[in-house]
Amino acid sequence: MTDEKKTQDESLDTEAQMPETEGAETDDVAADNEADTTADNEAEAAEEQTPEQQLAAARAEIEELKTQALYKQAEFENYRKRTIKEKADLILNGSKSAVIALLPIVDDLERALPSMKQAEDVAAVAEGVELIYQKFLKALAGLGVKQIDTEGQDFNVDLHEAIAQVPGVPDEQKGRVIDCVERGYTLNDHVIRHAKVAVGM
Repeated sequence: MTDEKKTQDESLDTEAQMPETEGAETDDVAADNEADTTADNEAEAAEEQTPEQQLAAARAEIEELKTQALYKQAEFENYRKRTIKEKADLILNGSKSAVIALLPIVDDLERALPSMKQAEDVAAVAEGVELIYQKFLKALAGLGVKQIDTEGQDFNVDLHEAIAQVPGVPDEQKGRVIDCVERGYTLNDHVIRHAKVAVGM
């Protein structure tokens, strides 16, 4: 009798636990169904827009995009005009710094000329001219202008222009610059005038 009673009690406990599990599963299913219903309702709401409403929304979006495009076009046009103006100013006033650097040389020459006319000491005049010349070269160097070195250099077509050939020179001077007739110059390491030279042959 005792064993039968235990079996009946275990059966009753199992039956008592089953409804709780089934209830939890039912709640989960109900939640899933509610979420699906909400998503379906939102989709239906979107689909319920009339063609006129969809057309109005599309037109509003197009107008917004057109406005943005006009703003971008106006910005680019302002940038283009500003760039053109800056380039024109650079072309017109690009030599301003060079002129300012050379004006002190002009001042020195203006002061030297009257003295040269009255000077009796040629050596003093030559010394004054040499000082002005060196000052002029220094001003050019400040602007990026440098003389091309020619003395004892091998002839280089990128830097030199041969205007004469000197025959009968020693072998070590063949193909070298013998004399510089007119100095050449570079501006920021770019040749702006080739040096005119005589080359040994």
